Amino acid sequence: MEGSEELERSLLTQPWASVCFGESTFLAKAAFRDTGYILLISDLSSVWYESADAEAVGQRSKELNKRLMVPVPAFLHRLCNLMCPLLAGQPDTATSFSCHRTASGLSLHMKSELSGLPFYWDFHCCPAPVEMVSHHLVQPLIRMSLVLQYQVQELTSLLLQKDAEIEDYRESGAALSRDRLRTEPFQEKTFQQKFMAESLPLICGVGEGQAFASTLRQLYMAVMQQEAKQALKRQHSEDAEGPAPTAETTGHPHLLPPSQEDETASSSKATTLASSPAQKPRQPVAKAKPKKAKGLFS
Repeated sequence: MEGSEELERSLLTQPWASVCFGESTFLAKAAFRDTGYILLISDLSSVWYESADAEAVGQRSKELNKRLMVPVPAFLHRLCNLMCPLLAGQPDTATSFSCHRTASGLSLHMKSELSGLPFYWDFHCCPAPVEMVSHHLVQPLIRMSLVLQYQVQELTSLLLQKDAEIEDYRESGAALSRDRLRTEPFQEKTFQQKFMAESLPLICGVGEGQAFASTLRQLYMAVMQQEAKQALKRQHSEDAEGPAPTAETTGHPHLLPPSQEDETASSSKATTLASSPAQKPRQPVAKAKPKKAKGLFS
């Protein structure tokens, strides 16, 4: 269980990378440990994943590589060495990939070499659950959008400040030595309209697998690392508070059970009646009327 949780935490902070499997382009991310691996793949229409522990890896390696006698940790290390360069944009030319989509998922076949012998591996990916897609795509992209929005606001403020500084220089008599450096004062609304008309169509025309450029990958990692810190802080806070008290501990320990309480009340009443049988009923006493409180401004 601990190995699985460690893999999931590691996968969260891994960036998405654009990769080519056969003739298809995907976004992919993966995490490898001695205890297993998790692979997440998306074509921005569907998301698939596979999570395999050491036992499953050992069994599949025997089926696919009958001539290789390699310990499972070493086998996982080899898989990591083949996949990580691919995700980093430096694929090994001696390794080939092919994928096959089915109604139930996506199969990824890898062929390489190990110690002069053929090395095969098949990733059997099934559709990722909604929660997994949310954690790795939806929530990070929303946070990244907010970060970029704040960044644009800061840059806009900086440009307006620079324009004010340049105008101050001009009023002081300063002049540009090179006229080609002259710029018009920044107009935010005009800039946004031009961006939407000219730049946005070019961005939307980029291939689906190119969604995460290098700068966005760094931003994705920063956002996910911050989220991991917040999750760890929340967990420590919950652990410090401890479990919520149960009804037994929050009840009134001095109260007797209903049956015992009834018996005690009955015996007490009988004792009172036996000790004072001739007591006369008391006359009601008139209650004093409470004085009306005076307010500060009454």
